[in-house]
Amino acid sequence: MLKIISKWIHRYLSDEEALLLFFLLVAGLLLILMLGRALAPVFISIIVAFLMQGAVNRIEKYIPRKVAVLLVFFAFVAALLAFMLIVMPQVWTQLVTLFNETPRMISQFQAMLLVLPEHYPDLITEQQVRQLIGVAATELSKAGQWVLTFSLHSLTNIVALLIYVILVPILVFFFLKDGTHLLDGLARFLPEKRQMMRTIWVEMDAQIANYVRGKAIEILIVGAVSYVVFAFLGLNYAALLAIMVGVSVVIPYIGAALVTIPVAGIALFQWGWGSEFMYLMIAYFVIQALDGNVLVPLLFSEAVNLHPVSIIVAVLLFGSLWGVWGVFFAIPLATLVKSVISAWPSAIEEVAVKEEE
Repeated sequence: MLKIISKWIHRYLSDEEALLLFFLLVAGLLLILMLGRALAPVFISIIVAFLMQGAVNRIEKYIPRKVAVLLVFFAFVAALLAFMLIVMPQVWTQLVTLFNETPRMISQFQAMLLVLPEHYPDLITEQQVRQLIGVAATELSKAGQWVLTFSLHSLTNIVALLIYVILVPILVFFFLKDGTHLLDGLARFLPEKRQMMRTIWVEMDAQIANYVRGKAIEILIVGAVSYVVFAFLGLNYAALLAIMVGVSVVIPYIGAALVTIPVAGIALFQWGWGSEFMYLMIAYFVIQALDGNVLVPLLFSEAVNLHPVSIIVAVLLFGSLWGVWGVFFAIPLATLVKSVISAWPSAIEEVAVKEEE
């Protein structure tokens, strides 16, 4: 056993660059696991700056870089203020209203379900229906109580909000302005011979840039179009449901199926099985079809070469570790793992061949 382990270490960790990369990956993972919550503003700032770096690169072709950074940064601040002052109050109001109407919706749902035992007595009983409704009512009441009792007057919440609202934009500005210098400073601590790291970095920079920026644009477009359609058709809670539909594109294969439930449920409670319900569901499925067949191919110029099973496993794994951010970055992180695995043996074999020559 020791001989096998020794042979494996000699094969994959005998090279200086491979050993350093291994320790960097382990250190980065431990840093996120142990200090992820404390350093969350820094990580969020890096992500936002990375998203806006493409716009800076395009604009600086025509104007000085400092001016390009200021223009992009002010656009980010304006978008952030609009989201906090316009979108969030509306969403919060609709969320509170939704939970206030929960008892009425449960009563309607109960009346609809109690019809099932009459038509299908062999499959479901009235007692089972009432137990299901009781469990659903308990969980919804807990969620509603949390929403109604949550208050921004709490000192802890105010401090956390101020940290994110003030600190994140400041960090974003400096990452945009001095990002290249910061990367050059970090590169000085790496060995001069780092071909494998360069290979992984080039592949990951292209794939992550394409994926993250494309996914952010996809969320905005799908959410905005969904809101316009829902509001035009007169659907209740249009802003809340539009945000849910927009965010659902983050989770491949699963998000669209999950968000269909609240959209269809609220439409059903509002209109019943009428023509309005059918028009809404047709419009909703058209949005989903256009997203998958038109928008995604346009935004993602470089396809992520991962098997669907690998994507689902990555979403479950990283989502359990880091929540929403883990789900959002599941595909880039899975691509990173794939790139490291692909580059690692080939790089070491190249080193071995050169040494033999």
